[in-house]
Amino acid sequence: MVSWTALLLLSIASSDGGTDAAPAPAGAVPGAPDKHRAVVALGAFTPFKYDSGPVNYYAVTSDEGTPILRGVYKPGLVNVTLMAETPEKARRGVKSVSWRWRPRVYPSDANDCGPGAPDEAAAVFLAYKAGLKLMALKYSLATVGTVGTSCQSNRGWFFDRDTTIVQVGGPVDTWSSYSVDPRQEYVKHFGGKLEDVPDFVGIGVMTDGDNSKTPAEADYADFVVEW
Repeated sequence: MVSWTALLLLSIASSDGGTDAAPAPAGAVPGAPDKHRAVVALGAFTPFKYDSGPVNYYAVTSDEGTPILRGVYKPGLVNVTLMAETPEKARRGVKSVSWRWRPRVYPSDANDCGPGAPDEAAAVFLAYKAGLKLMALKYSLATVGTVGTSCQSNRGWFFDRDTTIVQVGGPVDTWSSYSVDPRQEYVKHFGGKLEDVPDFVGIGVMTDGDNSKTPAEADYADFVVEW
């Protein structure tokens, strides 16, 4: 089966429209007066229908007045991935993307870079396109493994993907915040020069335990794009 990320990027491409993922203070939404900022509405994340099961197990809810996106995977479900397009103005000049996640239930022995099952309590994808070439960087919250481990999940003529483990385990119901420079991260993983980084076109999220056949739950919040 074609990976959800490849299909997601193909969909975006047809429209007009250790890691450097540095932890930020919990609850913070980084910002600077000289930057343009856009908060990605949680309601903008929708199932990618070409590679998602029929049951959408994500929902926008709130936590003490703060909007959150909650993923609750249960064994037997087909994994569902969500996607949102990035602001048009940020695609060439993006400077940072930040988000928060909070594990609630870890899938058993999950480690996308192995050994272990290719599942995760939470994952965030950054998607790029250059002509017909599609690329994605995946940041994963694993159950087991080593923080900073990276692996080439996919290499092909039209689609590349790298995965980096940015968090392993930790207490449940505790927020962690991350911020990355998508252009620097692209050069680090795929090479080239900063001025040649292709358009940053999408953000994806995934919580799943379909390979380990165990529950997985996590919350997401505060997706902010700066340029």
